Amino acid sequence: MLEPVTDSGHRWHVLWTHSNCEQLVHDQLAAKGFDMLLPTLESWGRRGGVRRLWRVPMFRSYLFLRHVMDKVSYLEICKARGLVRLLGERWDQLDVVPNSEIDAIQKLLHSGLPILPHPYLQTGRRVRITAGPLADTEGIVVRVNPKKGVLVVSVNLLQRSVAVQLDCTLLEAA
Repeated sequence: MLEPVTDSGHRWHVLWTHSNCEQLVHDQLAAKGFDMLLPTLESWGRRGGVRRLWRVPMFRSYLFLRHVMDKVSYLEICKARGLVRLLGERWDQLDVVPNSEIDAIQKLLHSGLPILPHPYLQTGRRVRITAGPLADTEGIVVRVNPKKGVLVVSVNLLQRSVAVQLDCTLLEAA
């Protein structure tokens, strides 16, 4: 469920970009002092017949911005080349990503574990990791076999998810 913007605090908003413009938008707005988050993961790709590992956005065509939104800031953000729009109805009714979802993404990024794109899931059991580098992270688990599982962390607003393989004995119902 989306959190309404009801206070003057810093909230996480989603910026929708043109294809392959995530870094361009990030760099422009970061240079203007905005608090940006462009999570990336490693993916194999081929260019010029050579296969190599590339850093790609975790959520293609989307990045996150944390800011107290007023009309002046909104208009400044909208000037960024490569930006399609901010998600929401209007400048004073923007959609907000809960801090818990951003915190889970940041824990994944700092865990050192391999992260894979994963289809967005609405069904399945919500779990919390009890130990290790991802302790207290919540997500949806998809069992692969009795000892290994895949924890899926989702950004509901984007209907996108990422997954990390881990030991299912470290999970408890959330």
